[in-house]
Amino acid sequence: MSEYSPSPDSVPRKRHPVRAVLLVLLTLVVVAAVAAGGYLWHLARTFDNGTNSIPNAFPANSPEKSAGAEDSLNILLLGSDTRDPSSDDARSDTMMLVHLPGDRSGVFVLSIMRDTWVEIPGYGESKINAAMALGGVSLTVDTVQTLFDAPIDHVAIIDFEGFKGLTDALGGVTLTNDVAFQSEGAEGEFFAAGPIIVEGESALKYVRERYAFTDGDYQRVKNQQAFLRGVISGVLNKGTLTNPVKVSNVVSGISPYLSVDEDLDAAAAGGLAASLLGIRSGDISMATLPNEGVGTSADGQSIVVPDYDAISEIAAALDDDNMPAYMAADRGN
Repeated sequence: MSEYSPSPDSVPRKRHPVRAVLLVLLTLVVVAAVAAGGYLWHLARTFDNGTNSIPNAFPANSPEKSAGAEDSLNILLLGSDTRDPSSDDARSDTMMLVHLPGDRSGVFVLSIMRDTWVEIPGYGESKINAAMALGGVSLTVDTVQTLFDAPIDHVAIIDFEGFKGLTDALGGVTLTNDVAFQSEGAEGEFFAAGPIIVEGESALKYVRERYAFTDGDYQRVKNQQAFLRGVISGVLNKGTLTNPVKVSNVVSGISPYLSVDEDLDAAAAGGLAASLLGIRSGDISMATLPNEGVGTSADGQSIVVPDYDAISEIAAALDDDNMPAYMAADRGN
């Protein structure tokens, strides 16, 4: 893996808030690689050579994992508006906690809204997406660990261009769109309600839009989750898993824009993939971090107010390796 660094030809861009939704596919893409049999060696080398390594991704001290949850894994997925998380204007505008239970019976994805008002260790209260600018990946990990009182095992970041590459490699993503809308701007597109196919720039417009909705980020998060379900279904489709060329295109298309912690190399990802071979799209559960709606901070910022009572239930579920039961309960997510 190469050292994590900005792309040499990168220039300032608009924020691209949901790039990290694709990171949950990291393990699933490697599952596809395993299914490709003899192509695994090539794909592993592509993964290691293409991905960037994030040095010092974890804080010095982390919560201990309970004995009952020692076989589970927590993966923090981030979408940053810059390839360099140490830059002053870095923001993790998309954040997801992916939990894999010890028995690998499913994948549990928890979206954390970017304006969630939390305690950032050493800096006081702020929006959770400010942690990246204040202290890079390590502080972001520390903030999430503090929120759930649970350790993060791996962290990954995806850059905007990888988003397009993956949708292109899959030949488009089929998803179910709940609410018809027109995306903003002179080149905005109309997305009808019901089953639709999105690819490349259209996919970006779909997952980035928030101004078309009265509830803004709330509907955008729902759209992100709908898109993610579509991508997972596409990756796990038999036509993808049994097509070595398609699998190779997916891995090579996304790896140059993927940054992972130093321990998450192809060997580690391959071992994880082997434990997830039975996972299918129906085994993926998604929710949004419970909150009490929009509020105003003491300094006048518009924020999302976390529901700490509900979050304590998530913390307990992580500690007991009992997220399946938590996610199965109807809490209005």
